Amino acid sequence: MYDFLRKPLQLGSLTLRHRLVLPPMATEKAADGRITPALIAYYREMAQGGPALVIQEHCYVSPEGKASPHQIGMDGTADMAALKELTAAVHACGVPFLAQLSHAGSAAHTAVTGLPVVGPSAVKSPAKVAAVGGVSPDLPEALDQDGLDRIRQTFVDAALRAKEAGYDGVEIHAAHGYLLDQFYSPLTNHRTDEYTGSTLEGRTRYLQEVCGAVRQAVGSDFVVTLRLGAADYMPGGATVEEVPRAISLLQQAGVDGFSISGGMSAFFRPGHTEPGYFAELSRAAKSATALPVMLAGGITTGEQAERLLEEGRADLIGIARAALKDHQIFRKIVDPVAQRS
Repeated sequence: MYDFLRKPLQLGSLTLRHRLVLPPMATEKAADGRITPALIAYYREMAQGGPALVIQEHCYVSPEGKASPHQIGMDGTADMAALKELTAAVHACGVPFLAQLSHAGSAAHTAVTGLPVVGPSAVKSPAKVAAVGGVSPDLPEALDQDGLDRIRQTFVDAALRAKEAGYDGVEIHAAHGYLLDQFYSPLTNHRTDEYTGSTLEGRTRYLQEVCGAVRQAVGSDFVVTLRLGAADYMPGGATVEEVPRAISLLQQAGVDGFSISGGMSAFFRPGHTEPGYFAELSRAAKSATALPVMLAGGITTGEQAERLLEEGRADLIGIARAALKDHQIFRKIVDPVAQRS
């Protein structure tokens, strides 16, 4: 039983002992960007549940990219001692640990950051507008080349901090309506320069630059993955048909794998609640790459995960909300002894 699910997988320099992952979920347990005892306790307990990999909730790479008041900071104010305590707690459970790096772009609020909001264009993020119940967020300032260079470097610096703190790698967040997703989506990228929103080459260019710069800085033995908002499920937005070509372009940046999710629809697919509701996107991604592809969304049982793996929809399966309800769910699925207990 679970022949696919229990098979080890190589993700860059990491050998994962099975195919179930704890994906990033915002806990809002940080305080002023700092790691708290409650946050360490949460990740320790989740790691004890037996996932093959833990991906930490998104961390902001610079102050104006902060998405919420209680988000973790991986910028210049990061508490390195506390981050090292956190990674040690997860590693003590025998589980590798990735930090997810994010910049909110036009999904940020001046009220949260105290700084001007920026984006690829002076266009609001539909994902943020929907999330706040239709109240328009701040209109962003379009990034110029100096801004693009500066933010790219903040991702690099954050990745180097993560490496110093003991993480096994980083996941670059380009989904859910945040900055890198805003470059990928034609709904928010109205540029006409080399980052133009009118072509896939333009829409993926900044994502490639960020991932490539991070890879060059951290070296080959540190995992770098990309979480891509592969479709917006909105008129005029990114579509599933574009995914294979986009993945072909993005893998050139030297990433070790992809996590596939929604774009301006955030982590939901409108009208769909079935297990693995983004499977059409992950399958499209797999058609264009030999790198591992992760799928999450509505998956709650080993049977569901095994079927999606067997059907070739993904290589890794993220179990999120079900893990919040039962922190031991990974062990219960993977370990036959735990299943009988």
